[in-house]
Amino acid sequence: MPLMTWELWLARDIVTDNPLPWQKSLDNLTPGRVAQAMGGVFAVIGTPALPPKPRGKSPGWEPGKKRYRKNRCPIVKKAVTPPRKEPSVAV
Repeated sequence: MPLMTWELWLARDIVTDNPLPWQKSLDNLTPGRVAQAMGGVFAVIGTPALPPKPRGKSPGWEPGKKRYRKNRCPIVKKAVTPPRKEPSVAV
């Protein structure tokens, strides 16, 4: 929390005040007001993240791509083995 507050405090000089309609303009920006204006900074510098993937229905099979049937393996049935008898011990 202190690191975040320091980052906002140091970013006061690079952001412009963009008050909401019910807020008055401030000369000395507070950390909350700086956080409110950071969207403009991020829009200018960009982001290293990839664009989001589309949601919903998938785009489907690519046109021209060859389709192959799946390899089928033969069915293996194991024989049921009866349980072993324990050797009787002579008393």
